[in-house]
Amino acid sequence: MTYKQVVKDTARVLQSYLTYQAVKIIIDQLTETNPGHAIWLRNFSDRTKVQDSDNYLRELTLENKELVLRILTVRQDIAKQILEFLPEMVDTNIEQSNIEHRRHLLERLTQTQTPSIISSVDDINIESNQSDYKEE
Repeated sequence: MTYKQVVKDTARVLQSYLTYQAVKIIIDQLTETNPGHAIWLRNFSDRTKVQDSDNYLRELTLENKELVLRILTVRQDIAKQILEFLPEMVDTNIEQSNIEHRRHLLERLTQTQTPSIISSVDDINIESNQSDYKEE
């Protein structure tokens, strides 16, 4: 897989996630202002997977064009708000996560090796003691 493909896949996943967040925000808004629409959108979202945002929006267009426009507007606003900070946050979070996982792995490796080292040292001591007894 090339980096270009990874970038395209990541962008697609992020786009779908932002669509999901926009739908959540709109459902919360509608719950306060128009509970019937909130219930309808929640039910529609349960039937149609938001994970494929393009398909979700196409399906929603057939049912309620006004909500599609609202989702597109909110999604774009969220994207503008977060994209400035996202690269640095992702980089920092991955770096911190990698450090934590490496530390945990190192702890596990040293814990696993310690008993075998102790066992080897005990075996050497036993053999040494047995040879001492044989000489006497």
